Amino acid sequence: MSTSVSRQSSPDRFEISVDGNVAGFTQFTDRDERRIFPHTEIGEDFGGQGLAGIVVEEAMRATREEGRTIVPVCPYVKKWLGKHPEYDEVVAKPTPEDMQAL
Repeated sequence: MSTSVSRQSSPDRFEISVDGNVAGFTQFTDRDERRIFPHTEIGEDFGGQGLAGIVVEEAMRATREEGRTIVPVCPYVKKWLGKHPEYDEVVAKPTPEDMQAL
């Protein structure tokens, strides 16, 4: 099994592919220097393979490297970040303005 993660636009998201087939994504919205993550989804045929963790990890790494603040709204992203305290310094709770941007 060969996996790859790529950043897409329209809609903005990080996609994970398995053997060349899109298996899932984590969606985001940028608002100023904040990147809001509202939703992560892995296709039925690809569940249980750890793909959500792979795509979210890549999205968090890229967001931190871009100097943006991570704003988790998606329950999976929140859970993942709870297990990765190395991202704590770049994570912020969503504000009403963040939620309105979605």
